[in-house]
Amino acid sequence: MSGLPVLDVDEQRVLGSLLEKQSTVPASYPLTANALRSACNQTSNREPVVDYDQGTVERVARGLRDRELLRIVWVDIGRRTLKYHQILDEKLGLEEDERALVTVLLLRGAQAPGELRTRTERLHRFEDRAAVEACLQRMAARPEPLVHELERRAGQHDRRWIHLLGPVPEAESAPVVESVDRDTVIADGAAARDERVRSAYDAVATAYADELLDELDGLPFERWLLDRVIADADGRPIVEVGAGPGHVTAYLADRDADATGLDLSPEMVDEARRRFPRLRFEVGDLRRLGRPPTSSGWAAVLAWYSLIHLAASELPDTIAALTRPMDPGALLVIALHAGDEIRHVDEFLGHEVSLDYVLHNPAQLVRLLESAGLTDIEWYLRGSLATHAETTDRLYVLARTPS
Repeated sequence: MSGLPVLDVDEQRVLGSLLEKQSTVPASYPLTANALRSACNQTSNREPVVDYDQGTVERVARGLRDRELLRIVWVDIGRRTLKYHQILDEKLGLEEDERALVTVLLLRGAQAPGELRTRTERLHRFEDRAAVEACLQRMAARPEPLVHELERRAGQHDRRWIHLLGPVPEAESAPVVESVDRDTVIADGAAARDERVRSAYDAVATAYADELLDELDGLPFERWLLDRVIADADGRPIVEVGAGPGHVTAYLADRDADATGLDLSPEMVDEARRRFPRLRFEVGDLRRLGRPPTSSGWAAVLAWYSLIHLAASELPDTIAALTRPMDPGALLVIALHAGDEIRHVDEFLGHEVSLDYVLHNPAQLVRLLESAGLTDIEWYLRGSLATHAETTDRLYVLARTPS
């Protein structure tokens, strides 16, 4: 190509995010507009952290398309969906190791070779620091250099490197707090993750039902919250998505709520039907939630620990799918494990499984709901209860669809 592209900071973030996700979650790539926005606003592996709205991301992507640095494609995944694919690496003719370094430099600004080696681990494995430095020197020696080594500053042990694809903002003096990339749970694709979740809950259905049947008896806060949902719905239909063995749906129905339960696991649904034969339970995917058969929309959607295996990039589309069949002014209730980590388990109630539990940050979830247009958002953080053998704090969020 003739001349390096000059990217502003927003263009750097969009292209860097696409480069990263193309390598780390290839089964979900190219990215939808919502997934791209989530990737740009990710709090881990980003400096500085940003909060782009959807319009900004789409505007930047269109500009990059016009400059032939990005392609916008249509993909058929049940419905035609617009997705974004970067072609910066093709334009620059990057090798795999060069591509990894450019990605991290676009996302994190000036960095020392040791930092680059650590932060490119999931993109390309450098044997040692010398391998990183050799690659940087190769990129710096191009006819049109891609990177540049900065002078060492007072107090710095190593000289840092920057890319030459546009202005690099000065890093803040405060230390960067490492967080978690919640998209790693779909590194081999959402379908593969869904199958692991389905098979795990199928395997433990009976034991899980036995374990949770009387769970709410010892949870006064949760009962208070559910009673609020019942009162708010005032006899109109409520759906619990990810209902599991049905004990929460049964709690609602026992207090005269018009409640339905939906779950991905057929064995869980069979267990719920066996234990609560008078109630309605269906096998289904909460990301394809339909309207109630007897009403224009749901008065409340209860996602009670049903989003705990989803990647961060999946949440915008999932929230849109949950709110789409809701009535105006209806209540969305989400219960999650709170935190900034992913917990993997290989054993669950005596069965061999492979499950990743995604812990979520309250502020990030609230911003996501605000971006989705929900209102009257309130959230509660409860500490773990030793009496229930809990090992995580619990996050409960309520929000309304626009009236």
